[in-house]
Amino acid sequence: MSNIRITKKFSFETGHALYGYDGKCKNVHGHSYKLSVTVIGSPIENRNDVKFGMVIDFTDLKKIVKEEIVDQFDHATVFNETTPHVELAEELKNRGHHVILVDYQPTSENMVIDFSKRIMSRLPENIRLFSLKLQETESSFAEWYASDNL
Repeated sequence: MSNIRITKKFSFETGHALYGYDGKCKNVHGHSYKLSVTVIGSPIENRNDVKFGMVIDFTDLKKIVKEEIVDQFDHATVFNETTPHVELAEELKNRGHHVILVDYQPTSENMVIDFSKRIMSRLPENIRLFSLKLQETESSFAEWYASDNL
C-alpha cells in the first residue's frame, strides 16, 4: 500500500519575549502563528471501517492539534521559566492573564520541537508525524522534519 501525506493547517495568536536577545524580540510582542501539520501513513483498506480510504480523519487530526497546541497557546504569553521573565509571568498570572512557562527560549525553532513531541505522543500507532511548519510572520518560519530527527 502507498504511503500518503495528509496536511492540516491551524492558526493561533501567541505572545512571547526572548530574554537576553539583542534585538527587538527581547520585548514582549505577539505573532499570528500559522502551523501546518503533516502526517504520513497508508489509507485504511478495510471496507467495513467508517474511515475506509483515509490515512487519518482530518477531524481526528484537528482534535489532537487543537487540544495539544491551539487551545493551550492561543492568546497566551510564553516565557522561558529559567529567566527573570518568570517574575513578569507571575504578575501577569496574578492579573488573570494566560501565561505559559516553558523550559526553553520560546523561539519558533524551539516551539516547533515542543509541538512535534506533543503531537507525536497523541498520534495513532499506524500514523507518523512527517513534518511541521510554524510560520511566525509572512516571511519567517521554522520547519521540523521527522527524517532530520532520526
